[in-house]
Amino acid sequence: MARVFISATHKSSGKTTVSIGLCAALHAQGLRVQPFKKGPDYIDPLWLGAASARACHNLDFNTMTADEIIHTVQRYSLDADIALIEANKGLYDGMALDGSDSNAAIAKLTRSPVILVVDSRGMTRGIAPLLLGYQAFDREINIAGIIFNRVGGARHASKLRESVEYYTDIKVLGAVQDNPEMAIEERHLGLMPSNESGEAEAQIARIRDLVAEQVDLGGVREIAANAVPLTPPAPSPSRGEGEQEKNLLAPLPLRERGWGEGFLKIGICQDPSFGFYYPGDLEALQQAGAELVPVNTLKDAALPEIDGLFIGGGFPETHMQQLAANVSMRESIRAAIDNGLPTYAECGGLMYLSRSLVWNGQQAEMVGVIPGDAVMHKKPQGRGYVKLQETADMPWPGGDGNAIINAHEFHYSRLENLTAQGKFAYRMQRGTGIDGQYDGWIYRNLLASYTHMRDTAQFRWAQRFVEFIRLNSTRKLTS
Repeated sequence: MARVFISATHKSSGKTTVSIGLCAALHAQGLRVQPFKKGPDYIDPLWLGAASARACHNLDFNTMTADEIIHTVQRYSLDADIALIEANKGLYDGMALDGSDSNAAIAKLTRSPVILVVDSRGMTRGIAPLLLGYQAFDREINIAGIIFNRVGGARHASKLRESVEYYTDIKVLGAVQDNPEMAIEERHLGLMPSNESGEAEAQIARIRDLVAEQVDLGGVREIAANAVPLTPPAPSPSRGEGEQEKNLLAPLPLRERGWGEGFLKIGICQDPSFGFYYPGDLEALQQAGAELVPVNTLKDAALPEIDGLFIGGGFPETHMQQLAANVSMRESIRAAIDNGLPTYAECGGLMYLSRSLVWNGQQAEMVGVIPGDAVMHKKPQGRGYVKLQETADMPWPGGDGNAIINAHEFHYSRLENLTAQGKFAYRMQRGTGIDGQYDGWIYRNLLASYTHMRDTAQFRWAQRFVEFIRLNSTRKLTS
């Protein structure tokens, strides 16, 4: 299994842009490129997935065991020619002092050779001691290559190359010139998501061509091909011994789960406003017996015939006027939730279901089933990993009130002017949630939270949500 780990010496070195370019350039060579991203991020995986034409999967120590991480890499790389894992922040950065959750730990766990992307502005000979220090810090990490980024010109690139080749044994793979055409638009929460950018395809093509011209793609492939072999894929931690892998592209009939005939239909809001979904979570919903039905909150007039609704995260604030203008969809969703439609909403979805959204001095009416206003602030109101415990009010079956659920939040909005006291599904052990103490607003069969969940062995939310829908479905299921 050819694979490579793309990291950097520090955050904002340009490794995401270079990784996008590598994925697109290798894909253009006819290779099947499987991307992965370290951490819980949604935006970078959207770009990596678009560049490689394959869904990007996250590798996150916070929500996954080491076995799950290895299994994820093995499973989704089985039919790929090369796997590319992109780090977050610097190679040795992480929350734990011992580095057990760092990027280097992922590289070590997956036995992947590392290519460092180094922001070379203001550096020449000094790059050598920097690289030597990175090599010496952990001898088990194989730093096999380097890509100079934001290089000032040919003379600058030549000095960098000479220093690295004279003082180290690290292969120089290229020098990417400082070029505004490589930039992806940024805003209040980071990179513009590719699902929102009408120019995404053209921008990926520009980055692809620039990277292909300035990076030795053959050298990258050679390093990836020399990755230490991993053991054959083990059974998924979520399955029993000997259980066959299922086709994840199609939903399982409910009769295979012993739930009667037909499929449960779950509407999933996928449009420029809402695009934060983990591919593995969507597959888990399908495996639990759901057929996913796309819903466009900006253009569709009303909800289709569905048994449940999932509104993921995103940036509703950047499309708040369009969302407000689609009155028929807002009324359709409100009526459905008022009538008991099982609904799950995360972060941006919670904001959409609030009474109104306030941003940059403007206010727009939203769905209105949550009696509060989602008010955007200049600084994050909740950011980072969270720990939750379910309360006695959690409506989904199969819970354990004593279990700690690891997840994450990243929101600049806060629910304000709440005019009713609500019930909550989660008690915050760490993090902010809705009010600093609780998260998971409950109304009828709605659960809406700022927390982003991940369906892994520690919290099988997808299966529980589907079971909750089944218990509350009013639509007659047919085979």
